[in-house]
Amino acid sequence: MEKGIIQVYYGDGLGKSSAALGNVIRSVSGGATGYIIRFLKGQVDDEYLKKLEPEVKLFSFERSVGGFASLREEEKSDEKQNIINGLNFAKKVLTTGECDVLVLDEVLGIVDEGIVSVDELIAVLKERSVFTTVILTGRNLPEEIRAIADHVLRIDSEKEP
Repeated sequence: MEKGIIQVYYGDGLGKSSAALGNVIRSVSGGATGYIIRFLKGQVDDEYLKKLEPEVKLFSFERSVGGFASLREEEKSDEKQNIINGLNFAKKVLTTGECDVLVLDEVLGIVDEGIVSVDELIAVLKERSVFTTVILTGRNLPEEIRAIADHVLRIDSEKEP
């Protein structure tokens, strides 16, 4: 993977996070460092991802177990601050150049949920070093993100059980 690009996996199909993870694994196998920051997924089972450390570091700032969509409205307000903390951490990582590849898993969903605006997300992305690749995932792709992305891949299912 080239350095310094913005790549997006979006759509209604399954496999966006897996595709992003595959890119990180490919990059770290060549000597790069990778971070994954997960959004909206809660504290899901991630033991298989922990086996990739220290080359790939996994971060999740949410405290809920079932993910953002399963929360009651009053719980969502508390969780929103944790999600914003995760995005602020992403900004710090991009500003300092801590890793070569940064995956912001389901970050497009925090725009969909109204937790941050598309302009706020773009401001975070603009902090990246020209040597840092950023991979975004989510269901919906705002046109403003499409305009700044280098690679855009839509993942949709043709057939599901």
